[in-house]
Amino acid sequence: MRKLLLAGCLFVLLNDISAQDPHYSQFYSSPLTLNPALTGKFFGSLRVAGNYRNQWPAIDNAFTTVTASADFHVMQDRIASNDTWGVGVMGFSDRSSAGSAVGAVKFNYASVSTAYHKGLDEEGFQQIGAGFQITYANMLINTSQMNFEDQLTPLGFTNVTSEIFNNATLKSSYIDVNAGLLYNGSTTDRNNFYFGISMYHINRPKQYFTGAEYLLNPRTTVHAGGYFPVGINSTLHLSALHSMQGATTETMFGGAIQLSANADVEKPTSLYIGSWVRMKDAIIPYLGLEFGDFRFGATYDYNTSSLKTASMNRGGIELSLIYTLRPSQERPINCPKF
Repeated sequence: MRKLLLAGCLFVLLNDISAQDPHYSQFYSSPLTLNPALTGKFFGSLRVAGNYRNQWPAIDNAFTTVTASADFHVMQDRIASNDTWGVGVMGFSDRSSAGSAVGAVKFNYASVSTAYHKGLDEEGFQQIGAGFQITYANMLINTSQMNFEDQLTPLGFTNVTSEIFNNATLKSSYIDVNAGLLYNGSTTDRNNFYFGISMYHINRPKQYFTGAEYLLNPRTTVHAGGYFPVGINSTLHLSALHSMQGATTETMFGGAIQLSANADVEKPTSLYIGSWVRMKDAIIPYLGLEFGDFRFGATYDYNTSSLKTASMNRGGIELSLIYTLRPSQERPINCPKF
């Protein structure tokens, strides 16, 4: 049953490339896949982020996604003190049918992004920013790892398919253009709120294989969030997004409470406990730990959609780790965090 469902998923992928892009439940911990305008939008001089997602592990580890990114500030001594200019790089890999040694379908991406954030007040508490990203994408289909309907027998996929690939690996590559806008503001040194909109695949790149062409639909995401104190040593973080690509939509919302063990120090150790919800799909508990310049996060998608029978409610585990090099001598600048 699991292999049958996986074969169906791959069939849909090959016949409808307009399906939704790979995504993270911890979208707030993968800034450069959420909005190019988040490039350089952090307090510090360097941010390095890593993300790992294993989706539907009960169905042959159907999708495995890994991202690594780094962004930093440039020319701070040549622009206004309340402005920020960021540059970032990102590598992104998504593998389908990861239960096999090499995977049947693999996407690899390499991106370069930049964003400029213009201060709207002297202190830089209010900023509006615009970001731009160029991505080189490469797609490979390993036909030797694929199963087709005519191979299915009562004993499993044992027949020889009539499809003719000669065990070839199909390849396609393209250049992708992405952009976004972001507003960020604070009213005190303990709160922050933001609103952003991004569009990926603006140029509708073409995915081409022998005898077939697909145009990739643009993905538009509206997202917002913020945090505010709810006690002396606790802060509530909230965030949400709505994403649209072709006929597919995704809506997520939720939050986490930050409990600081030593809130009076410059870099307190904090525990995060919360949950997000992906509408009509999953409940996503979150547990995080912040210490020094590191923040670690873990989520687990508890599947609630019609797929829960095949997935056994196991939507997938996701891990994130963010390192932010923060100066200790400067006044903190509130930036989007979740």
